[in-house]
Amino acid sequence: MKKIITLTLVLIALSSSIKAQQDAMFTHYMYNTLWLNPAYAGTRDALTITGIHRSQWVGFDGAPIGQTLTMHSPILNGKMGVGLSILNDKIGPTKNTIIALDVDYQIKLDAKSKLSFGLKGLANFYNNNINALKLDNQNDAAFAENTQRILPNTGAGVYYFRERFYAGISVPKLFENKFNSSSLNATSKEQRHYFLILGTVFNLSKDVKLKPTCFIKATEAAPLQGDVTANFILKDKYILGAMYRTGDAVGVLLGYNITEQFTVGYSFDWSMANTTGKYNNGSHEIMLRYDLISKTKAKIKSPRFF
Repeated sequence: MKKIITLTLVLIALSSSIKAQQDAMFTHYMYNTLWLNPAYAGTRDALTITGIHRSQWVGFDGAPIGQTLTMHSPILNGKMGVGLSILNDKIGPTKNTIIALDVDYQIKLDAKSKLSFGLKGLANFYNNNINALKLDNQNDAAFAENTQRILPNTGAGVYYFRERFYAGISVPKLFENKFNSSSLNATSKEQRHYFLILGTVFNLSKDVKLKPTCFIKATEAAPLQGDVTANFILKDKYILGAMYRTGDAVGVLLGYNITEQFTVGYSFDWSMANTTGKYNNGSHEIMLRYDLISKTKAKIKSPRFF
């Protein structure tokens, strides 16, 4: 979903209206659910804090680097959830820092399942520092103007969940904000993304569980893309998985549940595309998640695989 040529360079080359896929991606998407869908807030019966760092296309100059930090908790005895997301995404001279607040309302469908409706409000602090680029002609007027914008937005999502299954649809950014560059005589805009997430858990044996998940992304002017991941959970402690990103990458995931509350993870993925794979050393991610459980609860009411 990330292209080698950044939004900045495309603007320079085309000087026209641009439509491109822009949202940051993470191989640990199954731990980054709050950013993808605001209706996920507060669904783990705990104050959950998750951090992910991604170094994409290691060894490639100006390659994407991203971090996300999310926090969310149930309120009103589980009838609602609230959350905070911070996303940092840097590609070459272009940097996006997004701060989002999430709230949802949860409806109990039966003894084992709920349906949640969520809203997201966010601000994107966009900075395109193009005059930091190294040029043959440092006086080129086309590279003289940096672009800085604060782009407000809102999103929405629906999330169905039970102990061993979840499904959600969402649009994290509904509005396609435009930002102009007078020196380039160009207009570009944020692109609306549509997300579908699915996951379940199967018992293969007493000590082995299989957790397949899927993440489908759709946006205008880009091919439909899906991440399919299969994680094996061994003795409720060790996580070993493999992923496939359509038309782009394959990878592996490793994880360890240090305690019932604290999980660490690592992933490596390698681009299969000829345009990117032969010019870099793959992409790495580190994930940390902690569930802060209230003193009034001995433990989370039921297992939370998601």
